[in-house]
Amino acid sequence: MELWYALVDLLPFEWAQPGHMFFMKNALLAVLVISPLFGLLSTMVVQSRMSFFSDALGHSAFTGIAIGTLCGLSQPMGAAVIFALCFSLLFTWVRRRTALTSDTVIGVFSSTAVALGIFIATLNGGSFTKFNALLIGDILSVESGKIGLLAGILAVILVLWVCAYNTLLLSALHPALADSRGVRVFWQEAVLNAAIAVVVTVSMTWVGLLVVNSLLVLPGAAARNIARNSRQYHLFSILGAVVCGVAGLMTSYYIGASAGAAVTLYLALYFALATILRKKQL
Repeated sequence: MELWYALVDLLPFEWAQPGHMFFMKNALLAVLVISPLFGLLSTMVVQSRMSFFSDALGHSAFTGIAIGTLCGLSQPMGAAVIFALCFSLLFTWVRRRTALTSDTVIGVFSSTAVALGIFIATLNGGSFTKFNALLIGDILSVESGKIGLLAGILAVILVLWVCAYNTLLLSALHPALADSRGVRVFWQEAVLNAAIAVVVTVSMTWVGLLVVNSLLVLPGAAARNIARNSRQYHLFSILGAVVCGVAGLMTSYYIGASAGAAVTLYLALYFALATILRKKQL
């Protein structure tokens, strides 16, 4: 982190002065790690037509935190990650073993997860208000250890994309064809869904449960409007996520608004501009 602080000290902002506002410097690093992750995963989420999957995962992560709190854990985030991983694997299994469409399975799991979370949180007359912070998030509270965890996940995702992107895409677009060619569709989807589960769960406390789904949808949706090939699709999604992430953080700092909401609004503007540009090209 010392190297990162030294680099940020060179920026022409008052919060970047040496020895001051380390929380803002940590938040900037978190955005630079989270944004490429969301941008990269967004391309597959949009391709797979699983736009509300991350929303369901956010609900499952909330339920995991409620379970961890009920068990008296000082750090319930670990329970949230485990629960979200189990949730994603069970979702993948049910999706492949039934004739139900993805949106139906997502709706079933999402509603069940949020109901279970609220039930546990209010058990024995408990108050739900202690979980209100999860709805909005606070990226200024980010810890260096969690940034390192997300950086490790980003490295794993990059390796997965380089080594198995073609099979992942084939599994998403045509599972039967992928299966006929020897691709293990279930495990391909399970690994991808597990990665999304961990990213959503860890970043939920920073960006907020209410907007975390948009971060996994808008970058890919906007990029798909203007990209002409797969390489541009990934590039525009990642760059859009990074630019909007940094802009949202700066805006939230200077006007005192929610960082997650600000990032989402910038991504929505990016999507609107990409849609207009696409119409002009047609």
